[in-house]
Amino acid sequence: MSSGGEDRHGDAEIADREPNRLIDEKSPYLQQHAYNPVDWYPWGDSAFERARAEDKPIFLSIGYSTCHWCHVMERESFEDSEIAALMNDLFVNIKVDREERPDVDRMYMATVQALTGSGGWPLSVWLTPDLHPFYAGTYYPPESRYGRPGFPDLLRQLHRAWVEQRDQVVDSGSKIVDALRAQSGGLEEAASLPSRSALDRAFRQLHSSWDRRLGGFGEAPKFPRPSVFAFLLRHHASSGDRDALEMTLSSLRKMWAGGVYDHLGGGFHRYSVDAYWRVPHFEKMLYDQAQLASAFLEAYLVSGDVFFAEVSLDVLDYVARDLRSPEGGFYSAEDADSAPDPSRPEHKEEGAFYLWERAEVEALLDPPATEVVCLHYGLSEAGNTISDPQGELGTRNVLYRAASLESVAEQCGLAVDAARRIVHDAGSRLLAERNRRPRPHLDDKVIVAWNGLMLSAFARAYQVMGRPQDLEAARGAAAFVRDRLWDPDTRSLRRRFRAGEARFAAQLDDYAFLVQGLLDLYEADFDAAWLEWAEALQEELLERFADPHGGALFDNPVDPHVLVRSKELYDGAEPSGNAIAALDLVRLSWFLDRPEWRERAAEIVRAAGPFLERAPHAVPQMLVALDHLLSEPSQVVVGGALEAPETRRLLETVRSRFMPHRVVLHADGGEGQARLGRRLPFLDGIRPGPEVAVAHVCREYRCELPVSSPEALAEALDRAAG
Repeated sequence: MSSGGEDRHGDAEIADREPNRLIDEKSPYLQQHAYNPVDWYPWGDSAFERARAEDKPIFLSIGYSTCHWCHVMERESFEDSEIAALMNDLFVNIKVDREERPDVDRMYMATVQALTGSGGWPLSVWLTPDLHPFYAGTYYPPESRYGRPGFPDLLRQLHRAWVEQRDQVVDSGSKIVDALRAQSGGLEEAASLPSRSALDRAFRQLHSSWDRRLGGFGEAPKFPRPSVFAFLLRHHASSGDRDALEMTLSSLRKMWAGGVYDHLGGGFHRYSVDAYWRVPHFEKMLYDQAQLASAFLEAYLVSGDVFFAEVSLDVLDYVARDLRSPEGGFYSAEDADSAPDPSRPEHKEEGAFYLWERAEVEALLDPPATEVVCLHYGLSEAGNTISDPQGELGTRNVLYRAASLESVAEQCGLAVDAARRIVHDAGSRLLAERNRRPRPHLDDKVIVAWNGLMLSAFARAYQVMGRPQDLEAARGAAAFVRDRLWDPDTRSLRRRFRAGEARFAAQLDDYAFLVQGLLDLYEADFDAAWLEWAEALQEELLERFADPHGGALFDNPVDPHVLVRSKELYDGAEPSGNAIAALDLVRLSWFLDRPEWRERAAEIVRAAGPFLERAPHAVPQMLVALDHLLSEPSQVVVGGALEAPETRRLLETVRSRFMPHRVVLHADGGEGQARLGRRLPFLDGIRPGPEVAVAHVCREYRCELPVSSPEALAEALDRAAG
């Protein structure tokens, strides 16, 4: 299953063009633009040298391959020969895939946000030849509309400014860079670690924005923020606050019931354009699947409601089926856009793959089944898309849970089980029919950070649900990154793999998310090699991203062409790299008895002090790290052969509980225990007999007497959690 952007162009005129320099790039996004008449350069010395030699400013366009408005701007402007000629004449033009180069994207996104108060993609930035930004925005139409200037007019205006007002332009660019540098270095470390009052304050802020009726937080559009759920569940565990649990469970249920969840194929779309979770922006991102699968799994552990486990496993099944490479790595995303008409592959619309006319359903199902399905999923002849920002959806329908099976059964005079069978069978037929449609473009590059998140989700799912295929998926992803993107000689990590090429220096989030995944994988199969690799990665992370003045870590490594090294602490669609790094440091200190790493984690959290004081709801993952720092950890050692039923029962007892402040180690007298035992004397002293499975619950590496029954272990765990 592979694609790479070549499917974006279907008409003969474009296919007959000579490609530009992007044809040699591996990024699907850059390849999508390889046949534009624009003389595109990839980010690099060739473009910079030409800009200096010809004394031209640079037009920098940043996006990603599943970005809807990136596609729109390409169709309207970059494929237009007259606009392209203007671009080629006046500027040196550079394309960047933000997912390959988040450091470049982050620097210039900060420019757009500073100049306009908002951001987004495509990101459009004009630079001096020394890479200082002097004008920035996002999408520009080919003619003035939406309150935005037409792109060709803007190109001419900026060229005139460069020619006629050079000193002002250069001065403006220098001031912007100076401001960005000052902003990036402006995190003042708090004198002491924040107290639990910061956690309480964050909860109150989130509670005030909770949509009690519809789930989620705030008004439309609604974005899932799994980091918020991670914090709320831990706040519930430590405080017993029922609202923290209800905010999580009700929001997850509402999200799943809405059209933001794919009820036929599994997986979550990016976000909902309305407040009801009804109409999604249809792209599917790997990082969303990973974080939401973990959120639903934790909700199951806390609530005991198997519904949440089933949703988590459905998401993982979608990822394993549609986003997993044959070699084990996980692909990045599926596009929102696809072609509704197979004979016109170049004409794409958002959501075309997922939407249904009621008549299409009637043609596939008999009348009784049609009635049940349309009631359950809310389908109508007029269409059910209550929000249609671009006027593209018309009379088509999004599948969402409009009525419960119980309600549908009552309306149709059926038993609930009969209605359930009808919906299940009809879903299989609808999915088969949908799979005959042109699929959305697949971005098949492998990003280390997102694979780290996905690795965590599969490893955690195996621990809780015990499905062998989930452990296989987790191991496969870890092995893929180790074999293709990690250089053990230089102890360096690359960020992206595609088409045989590993490229680009890894960022903070690549290291941090991968370490998190490896720690979760160790607790799944207890292979000490994963824990040892996590430790090596953490050491490299501190070497490459630490600020010599302490405090928070830099997001990006040193690069002479990236003028600003940022330190982002807030959580967006992905958690903050600093927050996950802090959490990793705490967990590794628990695993390996390295108290200095706990202190380093505390430095990072103290650097987030201003956020934790003023806007803690913006940094929920940092709150999770703070919660770990303020909690007393437990080490649970399970001794015995992993394949023995007695050992498995003890592990199931540990894994069935939501205990975020514990780590699990394994002792079987083998080489893995011996390697860890040289670091952890208390572990070396645990010697289970060949026919005996035992468990030790330890605090500060001081262990209670061993227990051998699940019941006794449950009591010991209750004492540790209490």
